[in-house]
Amino acid sequence: MAVEAASPETVGSDRPEPVLLTEPTDGVPPVVDTPAALKAAAAALAAGTGPVAVDTERASGYRYSQRAYLVQLRREGAGTVLVDPIALDGALDPLPPALDDTEWVLHAASQDLPCLAELDLRPARLFDTELAGRLAGFERVSLGTLVERMLGYRLEKGHSAADWSRRPLPQDWLVYAALDVELLIALRDAMRDELERQGKLDWAHQEFEAVRNAAPAPPRAEPWRRTSGIHRLRSPRQLAAVRALWEARDTVARDRDLAPGRVLPDSSIVQAAQANPKTEADLVALPVFGGRQQRRRASLWLQALRAARRLENDELPAPASPHDGPPPTNRWSDRDPDAAARLSAARSALSKIAERHHLPVENLLLPDLVRRTCWIPPEDRSVTGVTELLRDKGAREWQIELTVEDLSKALHATPAATAD
Repeated sequence: MAVEAASPETVGSDRPEPVLLTEPTDGVPPVVDTPAALKAAAAALAAGTGPVAVDTERASGYRYSQRAYLVQLRREGAGTVLVDPIALDGALDPLPPALDDTEWVLHAASQDLPCLAELDLRPARLFDTELAGRLAGFERVSLGTLVERMLGYRLEKGHSAADWSRRPLPQDWLVYAALDVELLIALRDAMRDELERQGKLDWAHQEFEAVRNAAPAPPRAEPWRRTSGIHRLRSPRQLAAVRALWEARDTVARDRDLAPGRVLPDSSIVQAAQANPKTEADLVALPVFGGRQQRRRASLWLQALRAARRLENDELPAPASPHDGPPPTNRWSDRDPDAAARLSAARSALSKIAERHHLPVENLLLPDLVRRTCWIPPEDRSVTGVTELLRDKGAREWQIELTVEDLSKALHATPAATAD
């Protein structure tokens, strides 16, 4: 289907109403769930031309793993392909050579690339339409919003939070999945033209490469501290109870491949840490724990709470998580006025640069990198020294070119200067 992009200059109330797209142009193809069907689909994709649109569906709110439960691909000449990696036991061997040296088009690629890598699917080149929208200075960059703005179509949505581990997949879910790649190539072309018009296409290519080559995020230190509502707890003993319950829940969730919140809600963990029940009767008297599923696991939760109570004082968790970065910025003025002055000057300068180039300031330079640089600046604060630091920390060349001079000046700022 040929889709023409709407000019960004025409976006506004006088633009025609978007066309609601409820069905893929070529219909919904059969799900590829056998080795023979996969081989045929791979051959069709290899014979296609141009970039390939790629998307995945996960079951984040239902399953512990972040695996892909459906992979959608679309390429000119091949049409749309829906692959069920579960039915194929994750063995998608014909696909990598079929897509070799092909540009992949994804929306919010960093969300999909890890589960694709688990299937040995890795792009040689990448175009991220969400990131393109951010670099173009668009305030809203969801797939539906960009498709409507740039192409004049409105996508039928509604199943993004569905349990994609369910089998068989309902037909309306497959329609939704196919539509997610239906217009990605046309959107890629429109966004490429827009970035070229703004003089940002080279910036985008650098960003796409950074996303493509990004290392997997390291495991979080003390992930149990992210339990919702934990801020209401004050004593180390209560924190130990949260940690014990969180770890017990995580084991169950991982073994059963269930989302942790479906095993035991965060709110119940915090409530149990506050109530500190000593017996099963005390535990099941608490909301949620009295349910049939939780009664079956009552001994597990009690065992975790008892283990937390038996800990020696020096085994209890610290009141706050270990922190290797700067303190909260609202404390800088008291703790290090010079650092506060540097940060104020840097933020002001970066905001002006971002505004001038119609960019989100967080895409200009990572806020954490700016904070760390201002808290402990390099010994050499010259343009050369700051360039080396930014490059070493992963900043792209376009970012360095735009920011290094102003950041170097900001690192020389003093409280007296910023007050003026």
